[in-house]
Amino acid sequence: MSPALITALVFAALFVAIILVYASQQIERRKLERQRQKAELTERVRRCADLSEILPGQMMTPALKLLMCKLELKLSERLRPMAPENTELVTRIDELVVLLGKGENLPVKNLPQAINTENKAKEVRFLLEGLHGVITRAARENLITTAEARHWVDEIRHMMVQLHIDFFTSVGVQLLQQDKPRQARLAFERAVQFLRRQADQDRYRIELRELAKHLERANDLALDREPTEEEEDELTVGLTQEEIDDPWRKKQVYD
Repeated sequence: MSPALITALVFAALFVAIILVYASQQIERRKLERQRQKAELTERVRRCADLSEILPGQMMTPALKLLMCKLELKLSERLRPMAPENTELVTRIDELVVLLGKGENLPVKNLPQAINTENKAKEVRFLLEGLHGVITRAARENLITTAEARHWVDEIRHMMVQLHIDFFTSVGVQLLQQDKPRQARLAFERAVQFLRRQADQDRYRIELRELAKHLERANDLALDREPTEEEEDELTVGLTQEEIDDPWRKKQVYD
């Protein structure tokens, strides 16, 4: 065997080895990417289901429940080919198809939740921010239309306003029950000021009227009492002043 042939065979063997290594790396890369996509879809499906179940009843409507079922179904159908052995996923897909078939007559079992503590207010705020993320990403991936996304972003803003109304009203009422009218007055004042800064005043006319009544009562009780040095002049609640002034500072994708 000539030296030239031996050299050619060596180079051929090296070339084949390089091709095999490259092919193996590509297969492994595709496998890892598939696993990543599967994990991401699994998490998104879980998030849709969780939001649908744990949002407070005063914020969950049949239309929103329908949207969450729709998104969960579309994501589950993407996940299904990646998890053919997942019988629970198949069962859940069947359940979602049945629920969607009911339209806006589907059952909404979310119970109303009292938003009367710092932790609860922040917990609900976190859920609403999560809902916003789910909807905007769904629009980017054409799971819903841009018009639908704009509608629901607007609804989430409304839910955020309602969160502040519920929180400050509950705090104010609690403070009145604890015979702390001055702090209660501050809570109601913040709620009234917050509502008056909203662009759609007509939408919150009833809430503003009720808060004004609470504020008037707290003010009357506060005037009947002499302030003491120990009483604080600020409301010790959990949301920061920045959050109170503007609860929706995130850049809106569809504004």
